[in-house]
Amino acid sequence: MNGLALLDYGSVLVFALTGALVASRAQLDLVGIAFMACLTAVGGGTVRDLLLDRHPVFWVGQPDYILIACGAAVLVFFTAHLVESRYNWLIWLDSFALSIAAAAGTGAALSLGQTGVVIVLMGVTTGCLGGLMRDVVCNEVPLVLKQGELYVSCAFAGALVAVGLDRLGVEALPTLGACALTCWVLRAGSLVFGWQLPVYKARPPRR
Repeated sequence: MNGLALLDYGSVLVFALTGALVASRAQLDLVGIAFMACLTAVGGGTVRDLLLDRHPVFWVGQPDYILIACGAAVLVFFTAHLVESRYNWLIWLDSFALSIAAAAGTGAALSLGQTGVVIVLMGVTTGCLGGLMRDVVCNEVPLVLKQGELYVSCAFAGALVAVGLDRLGVEALPTLGACALTCWVLRAGSLVFGWQLPVYKARPPRR
């Protein structure tokens, strides 16, 4: 199993846990939780593979990704009630999933020799779309759009670091490790220390 497959497995597992947690907060049944876990787990990677014209899509070629997501759903279904604050678990698991998935998307584009712009966009797409689908379907405020928090910019920064290291001739493993670490440090800093980018503030029109 190569490094890219390991990143996909890691992102599928952790994103599936977040999807199942959101579904449990919405009090869905086991089938609903499994659906949300699978949607969250493979959503970003599916869009990535379609855009990059990778055949077959990663989970179609290896259906065990879906089995892992369903296993995560079953685990959450029977244990979520033991967690004191499911939202805190959600945001921290999501930060890990975002970082791993951003590295997976970046690595997939790098392996195909794509341009820097495409590599960065694939990192952002893979990292962010699964969580966005999860929150929209469950009628939650998407973490991607939470005011005052870094999210998309974390995946962007991680992918940008990876592109820079790749251009310097750094090997794939440390390059993708730096991508994931950069993404997670920024996301964790936003959650713990309130790091954020400037937000737009409306002003009265000029007369």
